[in-house]
Amino acid sequence: MSATEAVQAVAMLLVAGLALGVVVTREPVHQAIVFAIFGGALGVLFLVVQAPDVGLSEVVVGAVAWPAMVLFTLAKARERDRRRGRDRDRPR
Repeated sequence: MSATEAVQAVAMLLVAGLALGVVVTREPVHQAIVFAIFGGALGVLFLVVQAPDVGLSEVVVGAVAWPAMVLFTLAKARERDRRRGRDRDRPR
């Protein structure tokens, strides 16, 4: 196994582990954070397999834009619930 193949294998295992982490995370805020890390790792994987344009796009969308939109949406929903006098329960 060459060094390139070893780096690719490590990157693939990291992406697979983080994907599992995204799926099993129940709290939406924590899930968005884990998804951002997953998006960054996926971008690195694309760079490792020599797809730099796809990797950079994945970093922008998967590690920055999507998690930011989710966090802003959650903050707005929680603020609206507070104004209405309700409190969202955490998923169990």
